[in-house]
Amino acid sequence: MPAIPNDYAERVYAGVLGKLIGVYLGRPFEGWTYERIMQELGPINFYVNERRDVALRSHHLIVTDDDVSGTFAFPRALADCGFPERLTSRQIGNGWLNYIVEDRSVLWWGGMGNSTEHTAYLRLKSGIPAPQSGSIELNGKTVAEQIGAQIFIDGWAMVSPGDPERAAYLADQAGRVSHDGESVHAAKLLAAMEAQAFVEGDVQRLLDVGLAFVPADSLIRRVVQDVRDWHAGDNSHDWERTRALIADRYGYDKFKGNCHVIPNHALIVLATLYGGDSFQTAMRIANTAGWDTDCNAGNVGCLFGIRTGLAGIDGGPDFRTPIADRMYISTADGGGSITDAVIEANALIKAGYALARTEPPAPAKNGARFSFEFPGSLQGFCVKSDAPAHLHQVEIGNVEGHSRDGQRSLAIGFRRLAPGRVARVATPTFFDKDVFTMPIYQLLACPTLHSGQVVEGRVEAGDGVNDVTVRLYASVYDEQDQLRQIYGEPRQLEGGREAILSWRLPDTSGYPIFEIGLELEAQQPFGTDGTVYLDYLTWSGAPETRLYRPDNNLSSMWKHAWVNNVSQFQTRWEGLRVTNGEGIGSISQGSRDWCDYSVKSEITPLIAKAWGLAARVQGRERYYALMFDDADGGHVKLIKRDHDETILAQERFVWNLDRPYAVELRLQDTQIRAFVDGREVFSVRDDDKLRLRGGAAGLVVDTGSISSQAVHISPL
Repeated sequence: MPAIPNDYAERVYAGVLGKLIGVYLGRPFEGWTYERIMQELGPINFYVNERRDVALRSHHLIVTDDDVSGTFAFPRALADCGFPERLTSRQIGNGWLNYIVEDRSVLWWGGMGNSTEHTAYLRLKSGIPAPQSGSIELNGKTVAEQIGAQIFIDGWAMVSPGDPERAAYLADQAGRVSHDGESVHAAKLLAAMEAQAFVEGDVQRLLDVGLAFVPADSLIRRVVQDVRDWHAGDNSHDWERTRALIADRYGYDKFKGNCHVIPNHALIVLATLYGGDSFQTAMRIANTAGWDTDCNAGNVGCLFGIRTGLAGIDGGPDFRTPIADRMYISTADGGGSITDAVIEANALIKAGYALARTEPPAPAKNGARFSFEFPGSLQGFCVKSDAPAHLHQVEIGNVEGHSRDGQRSLAIGFRRLAPGRVARVATPTFFDKDVFTMPIYQLLACPTLHSGQVVEGRVEAGDGVNDVTVRLYASVYDEQDQLRQIYGEPRQLEGGREAILSWRLPDTSGYPIFEIGLELEAQQPFGTDGTVYLDYLTWSGAPETRLYRPDNNLSSMWKHAWVNNVSQFQTRWEGLRVTNGEGIGSISQGSRDWCDYSVKSEITPLIAKAWGLAARVQGRERYYALMFDDADGGHVKLIKRDHDETILAQERFVWNLDRPYAVELRLQDTQIRAFVDGREVFSVRDDDKLRLRGGAAGLVVDTGSISSQAVHISPL
């Protein structure tokens, strides 16, 4: 097993950034031909999301996209299954059923036989396991050989540094959940290349490594050889000539289906060969060449991010500042949806060390959520101002030093700061209403921060900073779905000195928190210049809070704070009314750092086959729950669901419709206690090494409807 490279962590971060940059560059004109791109946009050298000619499709830069959500959600199966030596296609397929909410998250929901991933999901849902779910035998060659297996490979490569065999194996197992044939060959080749790129920079040698995992008689091998030959015979380095040859021999008109892997794989090889050692050149070619631009540029961006590192990404236009590391991973595990490149890189790094059976380095700054330890990282922080950008008197940047337990910090520079002219910087903890205008892909997400949680941060004043106060602040939605600010206590800063900020978020009356940040204000009227450094900002653990409907149909953002995995989540009536037409459904809110807590709710079954209260929810198929069913006169049972259901305890219990029941779960380490109407019915321990250690709280219903006024959370 290869040793973990010394620069592994930073190269993973660069790979994640490369993936994001590629997707965000290519998304606005996804599916366009080279000719249309050149006619309407010209060569793609930077983001075009705000161009008038593409704004009707999407003016967003940070978007929900299957290339991002699937790439970073599906490798979570590694941790869920305890980092096995050989993760199987069946296990990854179970991960699909856990993280994907049908018709709402991760995938393009184009229908059976039209969308390959939708087809595979329906196979899995019907009980057909992977890899049969993605097989040519079941779905036909056209459906099985579309592009999807290739677009999700980057995470598997980044947990396999210098180990192309492992990367190819994982890409094979993951690809066969939904695809087969040439699509899986392409996925294996790219995954092997990216894994080897941690220790090898020569593109030709990387292609040779990838080809070692592709059958000799495969079309993918022939495509690669043709593009290599055309490149070798091109003394003018004219990538557009080779692109025309690709279109002539392997263009979309030569293959059936909506988005076949062969034409797009050829363009990835094109950008890889002609990109040389330049991240910027590779991005320009991958995007300008057309067809599935966000997918192709995402794969090329990750490969070149790993190969050339942060220095390569930073060697041209500033692709990083506009995105500020931000990303959405829209899944049923909603507490992980609002995230950033650092958080996701750290998850992959942890997985890479676990698979290598090597002790990982200690988390930066004691595991702070925002540590800024990677060079250039902003972790979603940006300047908040109502003024036009050219009038901003505040700038932020990642710098060395000014950290107690690390190497780097976030510098907040300001000019002419004065009373009434504050400087604010913040990072999202939820999404804004603009998300609802994003095309194609929905965003399912929970706030990462709730009332009752304690936020802590360390700041350091630069030399010469005096008569400046700093305080934590948060923006919270109100009854009109508008944002209002709430504040912590101000602290006076002195030049060269530190201040530790701590703030327990007050009750927000059921409204979600949109962002958390710092506000700076000077006390001197003549204006103050200077810099304040944010070392870290963090919070963890379950909140002391109450999740409920805060008003009568005046707002909607509170409802979107729940992951909706039911057929109907009603707002017409008072309280929370949850309906699922067939099978088990749930709504949930919270995140995996909610570990030891009590959750309680008064639940009324209106009509249901079964219903209950869930805790440590990690998606659709992973949670503990106290469930009431109607079998044989009625039971109450404490269950653990991890794709399959395990009954931890049960007893007969006759329950009635339209009668409220006070239900409570208390979870502390391995112990789980369950209460009904104040009576303790079960107390058990789950000592399984794969026990669920943290997660959201939720309401569960099987084929019917339930109602509740609120869900109460208290830390233990």
